[in-house]
Amino acid sequence: MTMQTLLLTMIFLSVVGLVLGIGLWLNRDAALGRRLDQLSGQTGTLDKTDVESHEWHAKVAKIVAPIAWLSTPKEGWASSSFRVRFMQAGLRGAGWPVIFFGAKTFLALALPGLLLLFGGLADVSSTAKVAVFALLSLATLGYYFPNLVLTMMVRLRQRELQEAFPDAIDLITICVEAGLGLDAAMNRAGEEMALRSQVLADELNLVALERRVGSTRESALNNFALRTGVDDIAAFVTLLLQTEHFGTNVADSLRILSETMREHRKVRAEEAAAKIPLKLLFPLIFLMFPSLFLVLMGPAVMSVYRVLLPTLVGGQ
Repeated sequence: MTMQTLLLTMIFLSVVGLVLGIGLWLNRDAALGRRLDQLSGQTGTLDKTDVESHEWHAKVAKIVAPIAWLSTPKEGWASSSFRVRFMQAGLRGAGWPVIFFGAKTFLALALPGLLLLFGGLADVSSTAKVAVFALLSLATLGYYFPNLVLTMMVRLRQRELQEAFPDAIDLITICVEAGLGLDAAMNRAGEEMALRSQVLADELNLVALERRVGSTRESALNNFALRTGVDDIAAFVTLLLQTEHFGTNVADSLRILSETMREHRKVRAEEAAAKIPLKLLFPLIFLMFPSLFLVLMGPAVMSVYRVLLPTLVGGQ
């Protein structure tokens, strides 16, 4: 086996492993839902897939633990922003921080190593400054790429929560007006919202579980706002706490909040629609217009080249 074949094999295995890791990372909500069902008494035993997923996390965390400490913050990890971002991304397993920081260290070392290996095989001649700049650029890219993936996961999850939360408030309002208590209404809304948004249903179920184990309503709601990081949910929590403090009608307050959130969602949709012409401008200029000019002007240019230019040259 030649060195080039070995390099291509390593690159292929790295890409396959990265794709599989991202796929398992994005499919974590199914295991979380099964865990919530088990804790709420809907299932009596742990699912086999849940156990296998937990074992897989433990094995991967054990493998990357020797290199994860190179990127892990030495102090203040319990109060760092990464801990909050993990919660907002839905990564609540104990092995995810180890996997995350292990991926940062591995990519920061692997990408420059692949460049050195590929550069040595291809005999790429470059100055020392260019080589050092390329190595540092790849190391920086590998170190911050997991941060980018985590940020994208947080944004996607927050967007789903923001879009589905007005519907959940409507359900809570209907349940409260029907005579249920606030905790029972949120629990019922969490069960019904599983058809609309499993992420929001899981968060509401976690609030219900915190109330069952003895947490105060203020603590459970504040944790709900902290786990999601959505402004609408923070406004919902503030409204409930103020309503409980001043003794006002919960149903009327929730109905007004629901209407306000729906107006905000409508404004966001109109804003996104207004940005469409600007977003289409660049594909039109750089992709469609050159092809259109080629189709329209191509025959004329060929005619000029074949007929007019020989005539002008012959006339001179």
